[in-house]
Amino acid sequence: MKVLVIGGGGREHAIAWKLSQSRYVDKIYCAPGNAGIADIAECIDIGTSNFDALVDFVKYEWVDLTIVGPEEPLSKGIVDAFEKDGRRILGPSKAGAQLESSKVFAKEFMKKYRIPSAEYKVFTSYIHAEDYIRMKGAPIVIKADGLAAGKGVFVAETVEEAIDALRIIMKEKAFGDAGKRVVVEEHLQGEEASFMVFTDGKTIVPMASSQDHKRVFDEDKGLNTGGMGAYSPAPVITRELESIAIDRIMKPVIKGLKAEGINYKGILYAGLMIKDNTPYVLEFNCRLGDPETQPVLFRLNADLLEISLAIADEKLSGVDVQWLDHAAVCVVVASKGYPEKYEKGKVISGLADAGKMDGVVIFHSGTAFNGNEIVTNGGRVLGVTALGEDIKTARDRAYKAIEKIHFEGMHYRKDIADKALRRL
Repeated sequence: MKVLVIGGGGREHAIAWKLSQSRYVDKIYCAPGNAGIADIAECIDIGTSNFDALVDFVKYEWVDLTIVGPEEPLSKGIVDAFEKDGRRILGPSKAGAQLESSKVFAKEFMKKYRIPSAEYKVFTSYIHAEDYIRMKGAPIVIKADGLAAGKGVFVAETVEEAIDALRIIMKEKAFGDAGKRVVVEEHLQGEEASFMVFTDGKTIVPMASSQDHKRVFDEDKGLNTGGMGAYSPAPVITRELESIAIDRIMKPVIKGLKAEGINYKGILYAGLMIKDNTPYVLEFNCRLGDPETQPVLFRLNADLLEISLAIADEKLSGVDVQWLDHAAVCVVVASKGYPEKYEKGKVISGLADAGKMDGVVIFHSGTAFNGNEIVTNGGRVLGVTALGEDIKTARDRAYKAIEKIHFEGMHYRKDIADKALRRL
C-alpha cells in the first residue's frame, strides 16, 4: 500500500518511521518532509495547505491512505476536501478540529457537556479583559483563541505578567487573528500529563501515557514552546486515572460531538492537569502531540497502518493495540533563540554516530539539505529519542546520544523526565 504523511516535523518523522515497519506498506510519501524523513520516504514539495495539489497527487499516485500530522491543515478542512473526493484520510473534519483551533469553542463545549476544566471568561475587548485580570489576581492563564503553534498560552504568576500577555496577544497581535478573542482562565495546580486516544467515532483506544515539557528552560522556566521533550509512560497516569479520563472526558467528548452532528475520527489528545487524582482538561488537540508522538510511537507494539485504516473505515474495535513495557524519552534539541528569533542553516554533525547507538532514533524536526550536509531549518531541530527498560535508562541513553551531536548555538533542556524519576 501507498501512504502519504502530511507535515515536516519530528511527529511526522516518527509517523513515517513507524509506518515503514509495516509489512503492508510499499511506499511512503511525505509533504513536505525534511532531511531525516527523506531517508525513509519520498519528500514531495507540496504545501500542507495546498489541498487541491495534495488531492491531485493522491489520485495520480494511487495513494491508499493519507495521515495528517499538523493542526493547521486539519483546522482548514483538509479531511473534508479529501473525503469529498472519496479519498481515505486519517483525521477529524474541520468541524471536529474546532476543539483545537478555537479555545473558545472547546471551553464552551466542555461547559455544555460537563467535562471537567478550569473556570473561564471570554473577551474580545482588551480593556474588559484587563479589568477582569486585575479583579481576579494571579496566578492566572491567558490563552489566544486560535492556533498559535503551541505558543499562545501564557501562565502568568503576577498580574503584570498577565497584562503583558494580554498586550502581546491583543495589541501587538503576535498571533494574528488567533488573538482576536482571548480566554482568561483559572490557574489549576497539579501535575500535567498528555493523554491521547485513537477513535473511529465509536470505539476509543487509549495510547500509552506521556508527559510533555513546554517551557524552554530547565525547571519549567522561560517561554512556552511547542515542546522541549517528552517521556512515556507518565507515572502520574495510573490505570485508575486512565479509566477516569476515558469515562469523564473522552467518552463525553465523542458523544457530545456526535450530538452536535460531528462524527469525530482520528486522534484525540487531552492535555490534562491532575489534581487530587482527578483529571481536568487544559486543552484539546486533534492530532498526535509533538514531541509526545516520538516516545509514544517508539512503544507502540502494533501496526500503525492497520490502526489508521481501521479508524478511517470505522473498524477500530477489531484491532488489538499493544504497547511495549519499556519506557521511552525524547529530548528536543533546538536552535539558539527559540521560541523567538533564531537563525537557520547551521551545519549539524554527529547524527550518524548518535543514530548508531542501541535503542536510539534521531527524529528530525527542523532540518534540510545544504548540498551534501544536513543543516538546521527550524526552531526545534531534532528529537533525540531512546528506549530503555525504565525511564532512567531511556533518559540516560538520549542524553548520551546528544553528546555526539553538534551545531552552532544548539540548546536543549537537561531535566527531561526528572519529574518522573522523582515520582519513582
